Amino acid sequence: ISVLARKVSVWLPVLVPSSKQLLHRINFNCAGVLKKRQYILHKTLEVSLSIIIPTMSAASVASPEIQTLLSEADALYDKKDFPATYALLISHKDSKNADIMWRLARAATDKGKMQEGDERKKLIYEAWGYISTALELDANNFCCHKWYGILLDYTGEYEGTKQRIANAFKVKEHFLKAIELNPKDGTSKHCLGVWCFLFADMSWVQRKAASLLFASPPTSTYEEALEHFKNAEETTPGFYNHNLVMLGKTYMKLKDKEAAKKYLLQALEHQDKTTDDAKARKEATELLKELGVKV
Repeated sequence: ISVLARKVSVWLPVLVPSSKQLLHRINFNCAGVLKKRQYILHKTLEVSLSIIIPTMSAASVASPEIQTLLSEADALYDKKDFPATYALLISHKDSKNADIMWRLARAATDKGKMQEGDERKKLIYEAWGYISTALELDANNFCCHKWYGILLDYTGEYEGTKQRIANAFKVKEHFLKAIELNPKDGTSKHCLGVWCFLFADMSWVQRKAASLLFASPPTSTYEEALEHFKNAEETTPGFYNHNLVMLGKTYMKLKDKEAAKKYLLQALEHQDKTTDDAKARKEATELLKELGVKV
């Protein structure tokens, strides 16, 4: 189709049945600080997980060479070798294949998260360019929508509070679209749950501050967040310990200590595969101590 048609298709996605199992990883980070005369959301949550989920995209009809490239990239990513994954895919940065481009965006993001300061910012914006292209190439690819939402929030960290809050509406839309395109993707449901938790967890002062920027700032409830976390767990049981931690954390907010203990203890049994897993384990340990559980 024409370039114009591809751009229009971004806003008119349709459901396409899934048909191929590929390895995906998602990183979601919503962070900010609310200070005097600054209206910034105060909460940092970072999600990093790997599960096998179905996808439907141009890869379904890709050449053997492209399929081999995607398999090699996934194998490197599964080993958590993000720099090597990036190095493999960067020579294909002008590709017209959405599955290559969203993987390149993912690799650039994870490589950037290993850095700090200007180098991190550079790679995040580089990834933003790749995922924007990927979504134009295939608006029916749920991974494109998922990573578009993730990187839209990441770039918002550098563009000021007003823009970041404005982005939040679109971030949610893309997570919802990812779920619509692939209801079996537990990771997108988890991300939506984190989004809901962040806005449910805003203090009264933060809400008033946000209302000065927007007449109707994003809102949510702990009940909504819980529903998404539960759905994610039901879709793929035990797929990631951070989801278990968020279930426990949300139940704590809802004053259900027994349910909170149940999921936090399950999180401690999860095998650590990444530094993010270790962070989730540490948070689960701290929350259990708050509940009076010796670990």
